Amino acid sequence: MHDVTRLAALVAVAEAGSITRAATRLGYTPPALSQQIAKLEREAGATLVIRHRRGATLTAAGELLVEHARRVLDELERARHGLAALAGLSGGHITIGTFTTAGIHLLPPVLAAFRRAHPAVEVNVREYEPPSGLPALAAGEADLVLTHTYEHQPAPALPSGVAVEALLVEELVLVAAPGHALTDPAEPLPWPELAGRPLISGSRGLANREALEALFRREGLAPPIVAYETANYGMSCALASGGMGLALVPGTVAELAENPLSVRRLAPPGLHRTISLARRSDDRSPALATMRSLFRSTRKAAPRRPPEEPPR
Repeated sequence: MHDVTRLAALVAVAEAGSITRAATRLGYTPPALSQQIAKLEREAGATLVIRHRRGATLTAAGELLVEHARRVLDELERARHGLAALAGLSGGHITIGTFTTAGIHLLPPVLAAFRRAHPAVEVNVREYEPPSGLPALAAGEADLVLTHTYEHQPAPALPSGVAVEALLVEELVLVAAPGHALTDPAEPLPWPELAGRPLISGSRGLANREALEALFRREGLAPPIVAYETANYGMSCALASGGMGLALVPGTVAELAENPLSVRRLAPPGLHRTISLARRSDDRSPALATMRSLFRSTRKAAPRRPPEEPPR
């Protein structure tokens, strides 16, 4: 009988194409994952994985075992959800996936309300940088996932069996050190004013950076000058507060920032982020239905967007 944990490890290696990447996904160290694979190979009596400089590939025996392992893991996952549905709100557990800012500003009141109403249900939280939570949801690593998309960027492809509903739309605002000249006027700041100024944004490949660059292109501006890169909006606010540059952050982040900041809205077309809740479309758990209802109660009316300028 093959250990289910080791079967899951082999599937992760097959999907990641690397021991190191698979270990990161599963929360192992690479040596620990290699030990799991070695034990599985001894149980199977065959070499399952070939390691090379570019990563790892499966042998024919490994491919055969992965095919069966996926079916076993899928059946166990369906059994787990069936048992959770039977348990209803009297027990069981839920795993919520979230990204950092939602975990700070949106998740706590929902979890607190759920715990007050249903203390017997255990709730775990895992952090995923969007859109990585979507495949994790499809794989059964999480039961609900908070994710986001930015304007001017293509939406990520949804894995089969995953449904997404929008919770709220956030407007991004300009933040700077207190008294910064660009934040003095009350009217929204025209985008060309940001050209040539040092900005604080995510690194290349992150959704907020790509959305910012796409908007600069749309406005006919030279690429933004990013002086400091960080994936954390809290750090963006701290750097902006210290005079390191200008940052674009969601309005809720600016409102709750611990550092003193000057804030100014941006002129149309602006930049917005949609926060959504993702779930498996076949889920029937009463506990998850209650959790989804609590998330829906956090919906705010999206800020009224200024009218788009006519195409140039």
